[in-house]
Amino acid sequence: MACGNFYFLLLIVFVVAQSGHGQLSPNFYSSSCPNALSIVKQGVAKAIKNEARVGASLLRLHFHDCFVNGCDGSILLDDTSTFTGEKTAIPNNNSVRGFEVVDQIKANLEKACPGIVSCADILALIARDAVVYYGGPTWKVGLGRRDSLTANRSAANAFIPQPSFNLSNLTSSFAAVGLSFKDMVVLSGAHTVGFARCTSFRPHIYNDTNIDASFAKLLQNKCPRSGSDNVLQPLDYQTRFQFDDKYYQNLLVKKGLLHSDQQLYNGNKADSYVKIYAMKQGEFFKEFARSMIKMGNIKPLTGSNGEIRRCCHKTN
Repeated sequence: MACGNFYFLLLIVFVVAQSGHGQLSPNFYSSSCPNALSIVKQGVAKAIKNEARVGASLLRLHFHDCFVNGCDGSILLDDTSTFTGEKTAIPNNNSVRGFEVVDQIKANLEKACPGIVSCADILALIARDAVVYYGGPTWKVGLGRRDSLTANRSAANAFIPQPSFNLSNLTSSFAAVGLSFKDMVVLSGAHTVGFARCTSFRPHIYNDTNIDASFAKLLQNKCPRSGSDNVLQPLDYQTRFQFDDKYYQNLLVKKGLLHSDQQLYNGNKADSYVKIYAMKQGEFFKEFARSMIKMGNIKPLTGSNGEIRRCCHKTN
């Protein structure tokens, strides 16, 4: 999608409107772009109506953005002559998606309030709005992030949690960005929506023993030992487009899709959390909202750091 021309006057307007620093605030755009939140919400609803699974993809974009140098919109940048973007990093390549939804929402925001709303804030908002659309909890999204001027493919390879991770890898990965063990268990519940490719769950269904035998067999029929790498299966086989506590219930009966999922219920200290969230959806929702706010606060660029991109996939 083409990005509109920008005029010097608008740059002055946005610098004045967006100066300020430090803490994120849910009211950051209340005067500079009062319709920002409704424009984003409408864009998310339209996208999910068009393709039911895309909301999970939007939620994942925010996760994968925040785990690499903070929530700064770096995941959206295309490669340039000076840096290689994060889109082709191992956890993202042929896997992260929903970029065209972000571009459309950004274009709508640029029409309403040119140069005001950052791409990093769009990612934080679409994650919340997708969860709500699927029937999950809501929370107040702190706003005022600015956009990075570069991306970091090697950091994406190093820091984004992967389907092959065991509990110790997962714990370290979340701790590296300031998230606790409990945050890790509760944020993994985002896998109550969305799909994974055969290449991501193949090792679990063929090599692991902590998986229900009939469930493994069913998946093996769809995902052979070789080939069919891009065959999709729901991360939560019960309610693939509903944000609920079924993900945890699946783990209790060894029906987690990914190796990393089933690690959360495998005779370790995560078990007690999984049991609670499997029984008490309200508790899961409350903790998920709290942890999403915490994740959204990872190293944001504020004040005069970074920029407000005119177009999310390239710097100004």
